[in-house]
Amino acid sequence: MSENLENDEPAAIQPTNEHAAPRVARSVSSDPEESTLPPSGTTPVRPAVRRAAPRARRMSLSLTRVDAWSVAKVSFLLSIAGAIIQVVAATIVWLLLDAVGVFGQITQIVSSTGLDADSFNLGNVLSLPTVVSAVTIFSIVEVVIITLLTTIVALIYNVVSTLVGGVHLTLGDD
Repeated sequence: MSENLENDEPAAIQPTNEHAAPRVARSVSSDPEESTLPPSGTTPVRPAVRRAAPRARRMSLSLTRVDAWSVAKVSFLLSIAGAIIQVVAATIVWLLLDAVGVFGQITQIVSSTGLDADSFNLGNVLSLPTVVSAVTIFSIVEVVIITLLTTIVALIYNVVSTLVGGVHLTLGDD
């Protein structure tokens, strides 16, 4: 007999490629040539292709540098918006307190304690123009301080990010 045969069984043929599938013996009825051919006179029908569900995309980014001028512009505009909100809120609070009569009640409480009520009138001390002027001055100082501080923080971030490598972000498409 042949040297390749052991126990009267033929040796299996190993595929030469790692990814190739092993050969399988088929009967005549499972021959793919007969089963895949359409009958004469008909057109072949393609099987429906199922698409896989889309996966979420992820991207890793590093924030290594911040432009100090753009930070200054954005922080200036945001602090201006905050200043406007503060002035409007102070005006609304003063109008509400005046409508409720808080200033008159505080003046009455001070006069009932025996202090001279004529020299102390909270409505005159905290008039609307005085309150709005004080809040406006405070807001202007706040705008300058916030703009300077955020610009300094941006410059410090640039120095630190050159040493550390910045902030690493992973953005996902959910």
